Amino acid sequence: MSLTFLDFAVFFVFYGIVVSISLYKSRKEQTGEDYFLAGRQLLWPMIGFSLIASNISTEHFVGLAGQGAGSVGFAIANYEFICVFCMVFIAIVLLPYFLRAGICTMPEFLEYRYNATTRALMAVYTVLIYSFVMISAVIYSGGLTIQTIFLDPRNPTHLLYGILVVTVIAAIYATWGGLKAVAWAQLFQGSALIIGGFITVFLSFHAVGGAGKFFAYNHDRMHLVLPANNPVLPWTSLIVGTGLWIPCMYYWGLNQFITQRTLASRSLKQGQYGMLFAAALKGTMPLLIIIPGMIAAQLYQQHVFPSGSTPDQAYPLLVRYVLMPGLRGFMFAAIADAAVSSLASMLNSASTIFTMDLFKRHWKKDASPKMLLTMGRTMTVVFVVIGCMIAPVLGQASFKGIFNYIQEFQGFLSPGVLAAFLFGLAVKRAPASAGVAALILSPILYGISMVFLGNIPFFVQHHITIFSIAFLNRMTISFILILITMTVITILKPRPEPAVMPVRLEFDMKPAPGVLIFGGVLVAATIACYIRFW
Repeated sequence: MSLTFLDFAVFFVFYGIVVSISLYKSRKEQTGEDYFLAGRQLLWPMIGFSLIASNISTEHFVGLAGQGAGSVGFAIANYEFICVFCMVFIAIVLLPYFLRAGICTMPEFLEYRYNATTRALMAVYTVLIYSFVMISAVIYSGGLTIQTIFLDPRNPTHLLYGILVVTVIAAIYATWGGLKAVAWAQLFQGSALIIGGFITVFLSFHAVGGAGKFFAYNHDRMHLVLPANNPVLPWTSLIVGTGLWIPCMYYWGLNQFITQRTLASRSLKQGQYGMLFAAALKGTMPLLIIIPGMIAAQLYQQHVFPSGSTPDQAYPLLVRYVLMPGLRGFMFAAIADAAVSSLASMLNSASTIFTMDLFKRHWKKDASPKMLLTMGRTMTVVFVVIGCMIAPVLGQASFKGIFNYIQEFQGFLSPGVLAAFLFGLAVKRAPASAGVAALILSPILYGISMVFLGNIPFFVQHHITIFSIAFLNRMTISFILILITMTVITILKPRPEPAVMPVRLEFDMKPAPGVLIFGGVLVAATIACYIRFW
């Protein structure tokens, strides 16, 4: 089906409006705090939409939908449902500690709890993961979406054209306006994704002959709990405190790319409601993304699973062939802008950590606000270039889909970071050496597990594999070993006095009744989903 002039017109008008308003709203950014934290003035609706729009990008519409279309089926929804539990916990338990400390970055918190070495280690790891994994993945998935929708999906050169479009637009308003520009863009883009997503689901069910025919056809693929030997999502990874909970807790609670929105909230209450609002939207993503991916596999089997490729084109193909002119252009714009806004968010977060935790902390302690602003914008451009160099190779079948690539390689960072934060908050006498050990051991242990317990065809042709287990279980092994190490270090050499975190912002740590009620409703609704699709 050919795209119409109306599709292109809606696409470019949508983009023009979003970019123009974003740049206008952020035109007065003059200091590092303005650029990196939007002056700490974000309210809960913008926080919620910005959180979910940062998270639900083209790596979801491409990768998550592709996993649903592939062998995992509806079970991939565990990533969304477990995140709801984690987001409620983070909003009520962890967020008050972070906001009271008045931090600008998550590595900064580790310095207050442990020492400057832990801050530097996390800053370096985070910049590396953002540069070589997260940013490149979003650039690739955004470019693939543009290629599938507007260009020739079979022409590799057209992927480069799509990558160029996504990176240029994202770099413009991330470099110019900082977090405020990103947040305003995501307010529009998040709303458009939700509206367009529901319309796409409705029309997709109609195209497949109704919800009844869909569920009958996919009856065996609608289970959330898979066997223990499943290579992607074994049921063991769903147990509280292991597997899937590790990347979810890290991503929503300790990941600068996400937490930067809550750190920029006007108050604790605004931050908590913003996080819970995002959790409510997160719970709808299986319906808006995964089920359409499964429908695409049902309707366009020969297109979704071409020889030697991953099913990453499932959702873009569905949108291209199911939606009518005009609406197709609107949804194309929303999905493409999801890539742009998420990319802009990651670029802003990566430049924040580099500027505040490395440049200012170690190289230019007396840097002026204007110098920090200039450095932040410069590093944004540097990270764009790095991401563009890596992105074109991520479509290779050896990466097993873009969603798998992201989750697999975040395992180098998430077990150690989560252990350092949770152990440090729970055990007040944990010494600085325990935090340093956690961050040093994390990439080492996970790297060893990849070689001996995993399958790593990405860069190594011949390697030693004792037996293969899911990467989520390898995260669990790394996490447990790190906690054991931190416990032993604390027993042998505890802090002389309990750690005391700084208090820069005074407020009541006890959550408001409305926050508790909202969180309880979200947890109950998610449990009901597990009961229904067990």
